[in-house]
Amino acid sequence: MKRRRSVNRNPIVPIKPGESPCFEVVDSSMACLPAVSFLKGNLPREPQSMAARLAKQFIRQNEGILKNFGISAGLDYDGSSVDVVLQTGTRVGAIPLLSPTSGKPDYGLIIKPRFDWPGIGSMLGKMGWRVVPSLLQLPLLPRSDRKIPQWVLSTTILLRIKELLDCLERRFELAESNLQAPRGNIRWSRYITSNISAARFLDVPCRYPDLRDDRELKAAVHFTLRKQLASLEGQRNAGAIVLQLIGICQSLLERVRSVIPKQPTAVTLGAWYRGSVRTRVFHDGLQAMEWAIEDRGLAGLGDMQGLPWVMPMEEFFEAWMETVAAALTRRIGGVLHVGRKRETVAPLVWDPPYIGSQKYLLPDLTLERLSARGEKETIIFDAKYKGHWEDLNQERWGRLDEELRERHRADLLQVLAYSTLSEASRITSCLVYPCQKHTWESLKKRGMLYHRAALNAGRRSVNLVLMAIPMEADVEEMVQTLAVAVS
Repeated sequence: MKRRRSVNRNPIVPIKPGESPCFEVVDSSMACLPAVSFLKGNLPREPQSMAARLAKQFIRQNEGILKNFGISAGLDYDGSSVDVVLQTGTRVGAIPLLSPTSGKPDYGLIIKPRFDWPGIGSMLGKMGWRVVPSLLQLPLLPRSDRKIPQWVLSTTILLRIKELLDCLERRFELAESNLQAPRGNIRWSRYITSNISAARFLDVPCRYPDLRDDRELKAAVHFTLRKQLASLEGQRNAGAIVLQLIGICQSLLERVRSVIPKQPTAVTLGAWYRGSVRTRVFHDGLQAMEWAIEDRGLAGLGDMQGLPWVMPMEEFFEAWMETVAAALTRRIGGVLHVGRKRETVAPLVWDPPYIGSQKYLLPDLTLERLSARGEKETIIFDAKYKGHWEDLNQERWGRLDEELRERHRADLLQVLAYSTLSEASRITSCLVYPCQKHTWESLKKRGMLYHRAALNAGRRSVNLVLMAIPMEADVEEMVQTLAVAVS
């Protein structure tokens, strides 16, 4: 057991009986959880020894899931109390954790961004659904977040249902109808008593096997889609993304209108799950219907059970920068190429090929346009989800940690390397970091929202722009600043 070091940490509020079993941390930080919170009932006279054993078991039980989430865990002891120390990575989301006393997922860990944001739902609405959280095949968390709008989960539910309908299995069912060409078994008693007496001699009642879609499953899908549509209709004010989801939901409804909607029972769902020949798409589709029927939400700090989810903040911040760059493109003109869509890939040719390490360069965003003089201009954006901007504005360069300075130098060299990919006469390479909203406002008052540098590169003009953008700010305001910085 390690002695406690002098580090800055965000303490987690101890979990007490009757309080929330979910505890909250921020990404890229160190936090501590008192091990005594794992003890249930009356505390013994010397609780720390028992708490230490439970803390070790807690770390051992959850080591795998924490590692997959980019979180390291260890024990800390200061001579009087034992803490579980968690070092988080850059992924946000919610995961269930096993209890050392019951062995069940009685706890939940909520990881939030270390930079202010108005919430995942609001941000995804502004960003136009460029990225969405990934749902995890893990047990439910004790709580769900009511602050996360339901349409965020609807994106996954509708996608899974669409995939389910695309490969819905067909099977033989016994059908009965009046046919002019007899098929299967003829129902002679009905033909004699009903059809002949009504002079319908050519209508022969038959019972025969017919290859049809699973109507019971389609009825459940129909019920789920109607419930999703009703939920989305009540969220129209959330923006264009909800209108798109409504359109998708209506198109899926057209595919199941031939059956009457019916809510599946728990027994029916269990039978479908236990089916002999079931694919991953079928299982995911059933799970999505179950979420919708039971009104599940993404896990957080709300009142109901929630679904575990994860989202890398590097991808999220790049998508946020893409949103701002797209608005800038509409303002100043040009064509925006997006690295997320692999539109900016530049292969590296090694000789011989097998000795190469890095296979290609991939700028996050590249904006190509014609300047007012008719010259080709390229603006390159490289978004880095790091706290370097906050560090640079709190400390002078000479007082920063050497490791931090080396990482910042690597970022600068990377964005400058991207400038060699363009043949334009004027190139601007922008290195963009996130920052807190109050930092942005402070820099705005001092006229220091960005820093610029120029390089001599023969006939080309290469400019370097270093700036930060908050995730809790008006897009148009950031576009105005960015337009001045790259002009």
